[in-house]
Amino acid sequence: MHREDTSAAVRDPHAGDETRPCVTVTIAIATTGRAEIAARTVGHIATLRNPPDRLVLSVAATADFDESLLATLPFPAEVILGPKGSANQRNRVLEMHAQSDVILFLDDDFLIADGYVDGLRHLFTMYPDVVMATGRVLADGIHGPGLSHEAGLSVLAGAGTPGPEAELKTVPSTYGCNMAVRAATLAAHPERFDEKLPLYAWLEDMDLSRRLACYGRIVEDEKLLGVHLGTKTGRSPGLLLGYSQIANPIYMIRKGTGQPAPLLKLMGGNILANLVKSLRPEPWIDRRGRLQGNLTALWDLLCGRLAPDRILQLRKERTG
Repeated sequence: MHREDTSAAVRDPHAGDETRPCVTVTIAIATTGRAEIAARTVGHIATLRNPPDRLVLSVAATADFDESLLATLPFPAEVILGPKGSANQRNRVLEMHAQSDVILFLDDDFLIADGYVDGLRHLFTMYPDVVMATGRVLADGIHGPGLSHEAGLSVLAGAGTPGPEAELKTVPSTYGCNMAVRAATLAAHPERFDEKLPLYAWLEDMDLSRRLACYGRIVEDEKLLGVHLGTKTGRSPGLLLGYSQIANPIYMIRKGTGQPAPLLKLMGGNILANLVKSLRPEPWIDRRGRLQGNLTALWDLLCGRLAPDRILQLRKERTG
C-alpha cells in the first residue's frame, strides 16, 4: 500500500500560498549476480522515513534477488525479469513504469540518505525544466577497494542535513549510480538507454544525459545525499571493461552524444592508468585485463571493426 505522504503538496516559496501536487517517485535497481548486496540496499531503503512510492528490481535471473523479501516492505515493490545488461534492464523499467512522475535509478550498492526522495519530489515539482538529476556522492568506493555496507551507513549518519548553501547546478551529465529521470520527458520523446552498450554499459549515463539535454536541464542537487559503496563483486572482467573504455567513447563520438575532447581525454587517462598500474596492480582491479582490453579495442579500431557489442564475442571466447 502507498504511504499517505505521497499525495502531499509541496509549497512553492516563490508563489505565495500556491501549492503544487507532489510528484511520485519510483526507485529502480538493475542488478545481476549480487543478490546479497541488492538485498541489503533494499533493506536500507525500507528504513527511510520518506520512502519511494514504488520499488522495482530489474534482474536477468530469478537468483539475482530473493523476491520473498518484498513482502515485508512498507511500500509496493516488484521484481521484473529480462535480458542481461544495465541498459536492457533499465529499459524494462521504463517500459513498465512510465506512469511514475520520476524514476530514480540506483546502483545496487548505492545508499541514499533520508530526505533524498522528498528532495527529488521538491526538485521535480518546483523546476519543470529539469529532465534529469543526480545527487551529491559523499563517498565513492569505486575509486578504491570499496566500502562495506556498515561504512556507508556511517558516512550517511555523519553527514547531517544539507544547509541552505547547498547548490543546484547545471551539469553535463548525471552519475549513473544515482540518476533520476522525468518520466513525462521519456514519454514525449523516444529516448532510452542505448542497448548497443552491452553488459556493464560503460558511459550509458552520459549517453542518455546528452540526448535528454535537448529537452531540458540536467542538474546536480547537493541536497540529495548518498554513498556509492563501489562493491567489486559481480562486475565486468577487466578485459571486457578495458575494451568498453575505448569502444564506448568512440561509439558516442561517432553518433554525436559525446564531445571528442573530454572523451578522448578520458580514454587516454584510462589507458595510461592501466599501463602504469599494471606493473603493480591494486588487488581489487584487474589492471592487466583492462590494459589488454584497451589494446584489443585499439587494434579493432585500426582494423575498422571496433564496436561496443564486440565484448559479447570476447566474453564468449574468454569463457570457451
